[in-house]
Amino acid sequence: MRIDKFLVSQGVGTRREVQQLVKNGSVKVNDIAVKKPNAKVIPEKDVIFVNGKKISYMKNIYIVMNKPAGVISATEDKSERTVIDILPDNLKRKDLFPAGRLDKDTTGLLIITDDGDFAHRILSPKKHVNKRYLAVLSGDVTDEMIVNFKNGIKFNDGTLCKPAKLTVQDNRSIAEVVISEGKFHQVKKMFITQGLEVLKLKRLQIGGFVLPSELCEGDCRLMSEDEIVGIFS
Repeated sequence: MRIDKFLVSQGVGTRREVQQLVKNGSVKVNDIAVKKPNAKVIPEKDVIFVNGKKISYMKNIYIVMNKPAGVISATEDKSERTVIDILPDNLKRKDLFPAGRLDKDTTGLLIITDDGDFAHRILSPKKHVNKRYLAVLSGDVTDEMIVNFKNGIKFNDGTLCKPAKLTVQDNRSIAEVVISEGKFHQVKKMFITQGLEVLKLKRLQIGGFVLPSELCEGDCRLMSEDEIVGIFS
């Protein structure tokens, strides 16, 4: 693989930025400075440093995004902006896709990756990876609704949801919901059966991974290995 392509794939910078790093002599491969962006490396074997920092090779990429409203969870679309479109250039690479979807007007935790097996583990109901949401509602949550969620909500078409945890604090029109599956518009439909409309919805957590507090809406960054593993803990 070309050294500039490798460095871009590992989130070091844009193609232009990493080419400049190479030309400046800031990149070393096996303790030898490389000066040409097209120099070949073997990512699995070569030891690569940039400005003295070792670049550990990651075959796949895992990006956490605080998804803003107004963009869709898709790889491409002819008329709408997607979560892939708003990624910074240094994180863009081939075959990226959102691991699960959030509605256009839903915000919060979204993971973008090129690892299909990883995405399957997150999304498969058999893996029991919980997702936690914060919902602002058109009315107050009653104790009966909490019990209904616990027993499993049934949609009008007969679809039965798995038991979910619904909690409220002092303001009973703001609730947290924990589900273990991801049916189409599930959280919104669950509240509709209870006579409530979801005015705002934000995903806060997937498995053991909580949306990083430092990420404003629209911001994203690479996930650490501990964060990736922590999802399934």
